[in-house]
Amino acid sequence: MAVRNVGVVGHQGAGKTTLVEALAFATGATTRLGRVEEGNTISDYDPEEQQRGMSISTSLVSLEHNGTQINLLDTPGYADFVGEVVAAMSAVDAVIVVVDASSGVQVGTETVWRMAGKRGIPRAVVIARLDRDNSSFEDALASAQTVLGSECQPLYLPNGSESSFSELVDVLADEGAEGRDSLIEQIVEADEDLMMLYLEDEEIDDDDLRGAVKTAAMSGSLAPVLPMSAVAGVGSEELLRLIDDVLPDPSEAPPIADGIAGNGQAGAFVFKTTADEFVGRLSFLRVVSGSITSDAHLDNAQTGNDERLAGLSRATGKTLNSVPELALGDIGVVTKLQHTTTFNTLRQKGSDLLIPVPPMPAPIFAAAVEPKTKADVDKLGPSLARLVEGDPTLQIERDRDSGETILSGLSESHVQLSAGRLASKFHVEVEIRDRSVPYRETVTAKGQAEYLHKKQTGGSGQYARVALRVEPQPRGAGFEFNDEIVGGAVPRNYIPAVEKGVVESLPRGTFPLTDLRVTLYDGKHHDVDSSEMAFKLAASQALKESVSSARPILLEPIQTFRITAPETSTGDVISDLNSRRARVLGMEQADEPPDSTVVIAEGPMAEFLHYATDLRSMTGGRGTFTWQFDRYDQVPEHVAQRVRQDAEAAAG
Repeated sequence: MAVRNVGVVGHQGAGKTTLVEALAFATGATTRLGRVEEGNTISDYDPEEQQRGMSISTSLVSLEHNGTQINLLDTPGYADFVGEVVAAMSAVDAVIVVVDASSGVQVGTETVWRMAGKRGIPRAVVIARLDRDNSSFEDALASAQTVLGSECQPLYLPNGSESSFSELVDVLADEGAEGRDSLIEQIVEADEDLMMLYLEDEEIDDDDLRGAVKTAAMSGSLAPVLPMSAVAGVGSEELLRLIDDVLPDPSEAPPIADGIAGNGQAGAFVFKTTADEFVGRLSFLRVVSGSITSDAHLDNAQTGNDERLAGLSRATGKTLNSVPELALGDIGVVTKLQHTTTFNTLRQKGSDLLIPVPPMPAPIFAAAVEPKTKADVDKLGPSLARLVEGDPTLQIERDRDSGETILSGLSESHVQLSAGRLASKFHVEVEIRDRSVPYRETVTAKGQAEYLHKKQTGGSGQYARVALRVEPQPRGAGFEFNDEIVGGAVPRNYIPAVEKGVVESLPRGTFPLTDLRVTLYDGKHHDVDSSEMAFKLAASQALKESVSSARPILLEPIQTFRITAPETSTGDVISDLNSRRARVLGMEQADEPPDSTVVIAEGPMAEFLHYATDLRSMTGGRGTFTWQFDRYDQVPEHVAQRVRQDAEAAAG
């Protein structure tokens, strides 16, 4: 059976899920047409998706049409879940870009268009929801051609508008159809022989022209456009025919076409992992070499573990239908793999098959996650691990300074929603709050102090006198301990205890101490009452007093940023940076998107905790940024006072 693997992509709310619903209904995969607003579509089966009325994760919907196995991956359109789109594009051979006929091309449309173009994935465009009031095929098409490119040419035209839209007109079959010449120009661009005939004004055979549509789509010179009303069922058959006739077979696309896979030995690529409360782990995979059979054993290329392919199935939304085999290029689901996660390659023992892992967008928002109850504490770690397994754009880390569990994602709402999934999927209740800024303290002058620790309790007492000098080190140099004791004022066997007392005290203040040299220059001991513990305690207090006399200052982490924004928003971005105590280091023209500027800046972490949300608001969703830690620098005194007061209040 022929196979087509197609991603359905586009801006949030453009009609992707409804389009998939219409194709499932048209092919008999379902007996009713579900609606997003009623929460009964086959794609959005997660309770949270039904509650929110939007897709959160990619759904696999497998259909059959005229002897072709069509695997549709219905992807989320919201920017927070772009990782789902990246993963889906690693498994498909073409994409259908859905454009709302009322809104035209939106920021999410541009994003997925560029993503597919970068990967060389053929693109078709569906202008959807043409039955709605205020919809316009002409305006939406003009928007696509202006923003996405002249390769967007209609294969079909609507014969009516809004409520009168009832059928499609075949542009190639109708010599008088508007836009026919432009369509032919894009088609022949990929075929030299047809191009010569066209330039010489020779007649081109209709069959040759139709045959060249696929070549043009594969080369990228044509992105066929089709009008549709999924709710009315208008355009479903034409779209299915386009998928069959125009979009590529797996053998015509990477990784098989470029020779990375497809050598006959069984192999598969896992592009998505989910956790089902009843079934357990579900691994969505694409067969990239040979065929795979139920209960077969394959090796995990990344871990070396043997995996048994139990529960091999096709999926239509949440419904799994067992199959004995998946052929080359096909997509399906395996349950309960023990050692396999997203983007792992499964292969026959001895095979060198390894599918490259697609680069995922880096997290740009981080927050602290706290379990609400003691019962949630033990479950939090394993549940977070399973959450990240299903969404590779999430990251978990333990902050060494604060001890906080940090969950990072693509935006504030992404992290908040992920926390909600901890509750709904794994029954772990958590609170999300701003992460602590890892401030540091250092000294700017020399200071010294001595401290006598003396205690008599009957029997042997405690006695140690320690004199310390502190002085600043260059920024980033860290801590250094020196010993200047002469004449045995502090016996050699107690000097390590002094150093240990200092080292253990560095992180114990309101803020950890750094970038200072501590010198033990004098002291005194008692033959009977001195001990390692006494010298540790004396060193700790001597450090505290010497630091207070050395003009201590507060340091904060400084990050560098590369902010990409439309040229029209650059002024707002720079003005906002200035309000965050940031410094603009330079600007340059962005490689993409078009008409965008990259602003290079540095600023304090404390001022950028919610920058992902603010930048999106400033730029209409078109702004992006990356960041990295650069150094620690002094906090302005007026800010430092507030930080110290807040820290003291929090400490009680």
